[in-house]
Amino acid sequence: MAIGRKRFQGVANIVRFNWHFYVLALVSLTVLLLFKSFLPHALHPFITTGVIVVCGVMIISLFVSFYIYDLSGLYRLEWLDPYINKVDTKILNINAGFDESSLLIKHRFSQVDLSMGDFYDPVKHTEISIKRARQVYPKLPGTLFIQSDKLPFSENTFDLCLAIMSAHEIRDKEERIQFFKELNRVSRSSGLVIVLEHLRDLNNFLAYTLGFFHFYSRKTWLTTFKQAGLSLKSERKLTPFLSLFILEANGTKY
Repeated sequence: MAIGRKRFQGVANIVRFNWHFYVLALVSLTVLLLFKSFLPHALHPFITTGVIVVCGVMIISLFVSFYIYDLSGLYRLEWLDPYINKVDTKILNINAGFDESSLLIKHRFSQVDLSMGDFYDPVKHTEISIKRARQVYPKLPGTLFIQSDKLPFSENTFDLCLAIMSAHEIRDKEERIQFFKELNRVSRSSGLVIVLEHLRDLNNFLAYTLGFFHFYSRKTWLTTFKQAGLSLKSERKLTPFLSLFILEANGTKY
């Protein structure tokens, strides 16, 4: 378990920030079971099967979340070690209203120069889960409120730009491309852009069913990176549910 994180913190946050989904599901299932006897007997097997499936889906999604956010070592940040190899590394870490990584980066890589940006906009980003997360975890001191399509930094500033499970919150295609153009712009010629995301793929469908539509496909990400002037240097899975993209500038700056 990563320093600074409590046992079960990841899965507990999932429930805490999205409790309305679980309450709605449980209330609906309870009402259905209570009124089951008033429905035609021929429907009973389907009702029972439906209840079992819905409960199973919730349990599986929570177990997968527990594995990813509490067991996998994601927040130990060992996967960042190969990309932070000098004392004066300048890092930009951008979040979408809920920053779980900057404090851990500061602890593990105390020698780096870390800048933190938050592009959360309550007008654009209306998810109740993010609002709840911000109430429980206020922004870290020194975090800059930024616009995703216009970063307040000069060209060639950072050795490493991080977007850890945040870029998918930019729902508009053109804004998302512009965001990565900006990361390209503020990155040094020898710098990297690292993106960590769930994908809209089979693994995440099996884990989150319709929730996987909140993510983007690998093809969408690769197209976005290319249109932003970034080249894919490498790609790997941190878990069966998380993909890590290592990007570098291909000479095109915006």
